[in-house]
Amino acid sequence: VQLQASGGGSVLDGGSLKLSCVGSGFRMLSYGIGWVRQRADKEREAVACIPALQHAGYYSNVAEGRFTISRTGNRIDLQMTNLKPEDTAVYYCAADFDYNRVILASNLGLWGQGTKVTVSS
Repeated sequence: VQLQASGGGSVLDGGSLKLSCVGSGFRMLSYGIGWVRQRADKEREAVACIPALQHAGYYSNVAEGRFTISRTGNRIDLQMTNLKPEDTAVYYCAADFDYNRVILASNLGLWGQGTKVTVSS
């Protein structure tokens, strides 16, 4: 059972990136899923989530209108647009039966490896 994330990189202020995460060994649709980021000297935060058995995304204030989360089978994507330097972070995909854990980015059952996103001004 694992999550494998990809797609990080470096972009300029205002640029776009797409992160992807593929799950294996479990049925991802049965899990709440999300993208969680860890910025330097900041608390870990969930930026975009989808509840189990659903496809509609929910977003933190900083992500609303700029990020789009989607899921297809055992894959989840995060399309990020209009990126800002403050979006610089390590981004993780994560999953859990308990959707509250996904929203709170706490005690999550499954984590992908982080993928670094750097936005330069």
